[in-house]
Amino acid sequence: MSRVGKLPIVLPENVEVILEWSKVTIKWKLGTLSFEFSNMVEIKKEENTLVVTPVSDEANALWGTTRAVLANMVEWVTNWYKKSLEINWVWYKFEVSSPEKLILSVWFSHKVEMIAPKWIKIDAHEKEKNVIIISWIDKQLVWQFASKVRAKKKPEPYKWKWIKYVGEQIRRKAWKTGK
Repeated sequence: MSRVGKLPIVLPENVEVILEWSKVTIKWKLGTLSFEFSNMVEIKKEENTLVVTPVSDEANALWGTTRAVLANMVEWVTNWYKKSLEINWVWYKFEVSSPEKLILSVWFSHKVEMIAPKWIKIDAHEKEKNVIIISWIDKQLVWQFASKVRAKKKPEPYKWKWIKYVGEQIRRKAWKTGK
């Protein structure tokens, strides 16, 4: 029995759910997400809630997973998913030239221009000048683009310079000592 799967998903106002054969589409004014689910679970819309039920006993694993994915989709459509990156070193800088374009100056011989996939929005933090905020309704696209930005200069534990996720713990290491 899935404890997660038993819980109904409450739909906020103005969220439209379209149920097709094996596909759920969730629409709101900020965007649209869709998900193809297995035929081993059944999804029903009852007024302002979605209920996921298993069709057979083998579907218990898919039951909770499907419910969790749908609940996350409802949350992301109403409130965009955000991922923040922190740039730390004196000569590391960034510039947001447009909501889709990020220019990194990370100690290469040239500046690195990164163009975000369609719909992803890039912002600089209002108060902290070394934080980049990447947002959109699809968590997978946000994480994928954030990891591409982070991969340009991965954390360097000896010199303490990096592009890292906000909240990520980097174990700082001491330089070699010897005589």
